[in-house]
Amino acid sequence: MAFSPQQIYPIDFDASAAVGINLPLGGPAVFISNYQTKDAIKNNLINFFLTNPGEIPLNPTFGGGLRAFIFEQITVDDLNFLREDINQKISTYFPNIVVDDLIVSGQPDNNQITVTLKYSVTNTNISDVLEIQF
Repeated sequence: MAFSPQQIYPIDFDASAAVGINLPLGGPAVFISNYQTKDAIKNNLINFFLTNPGEIPLNPTFGGGLRAFIFEQITVDDLNFLREDINQKISTYFPNIVVDDLIVSGQPDNNQITVTLKYSVTNTNISDVLEIQF
């Protein structure tokens, strides 16, 4: 019988050790540190989705590319494509993240798309919800 131990991030127990930076950038020191792995993972996902493929020179396929849909017509086919694309990219670039639920909805009257991602991290008790509107 297989045993899957729960992974614990020891840096989360050190209140003086920062794990990453919060988004959006701003504040008195420009960078505001975060001290929990859960917050760092969420900020990494935000950064990924707001990055366009081709922006990172040594990794040209990296990025969610959500901004490419800003001026597109909102159709059911586009929303389905976006949902499949997000699932595929998360499994490629974030293999330790399990997508629990992914809702891509459009408001054509406002020309707005909302992506709601409920996710959890394998072998941990980390789970969270990320909502991006564009």
